[in-house]
Amino acid sequence: MSPESDIAEIEEMIRKIGMGDRASFEAFYDRFSGLIYSTVLHVLNDPADAEDCAQEVFFMLWEKAPMYDPARGKPLTWAITMARNKAIDRLRSLQRRFRLHDEVQRETAPDDLLTQREPFEDLDTSEKGELIRNAVLKLNRDQREAIEMAYFGGLTQQEIATRLQEPVGTVKARIRRGMMRLRKMIGSTL
Repeated sequence: MSPESDIAEIEEMIRKIGMGDRASFEAFYDRFSGLIYSTVLHVLNDPADAEDCAQEVFFMLWEKAPMYDPARGKPLTWAITMARNKAIDRLRSLQRRFRLHDEVQRETAPDDLLTQREPFEDLDTSEKGELIRNAVLKLNRDQREAIEMAYFGGLTQQEIATRLQEPVGTVKARIRRGMMRLRKMIGSTL
């Protein structure tokens, strides 16, 4: 098979996927799932995350196939670029979540662990979790929703904005105000 006919075959698969053809989607998956997986694994360097991310890529491919334009590039390049971008977004989201977790830990930690003893210092993890859950529930609905999506759902601010159909700036402000309110409510306790 010539490279041109191979490209035409893949373009036809994507066109059919865009029309909702499950058989073409299954054929594309069977043929390229290993390539998509290895692309995201190269970025994420974690097999479990790569597997989840690859599944998300195929979901995106199903949704975005009608938008594929052969004039803008080869079909496989389009799919691999989508996979790579999704993996980078996921990596950034994970890094952001770890960074935010570290920031919260630093901000809520006592200034001097050796000389200062907090009254709830000996709470076990489940009690701390309950304290945090109760505080989160006291936030207004918009702040709570944005914080839950960011910290517990692992979504980026852009992904949250898309889901909520709100500007990114609004989402950032909700998260910031919610975190400041949480700090006031439980910062000294933790």
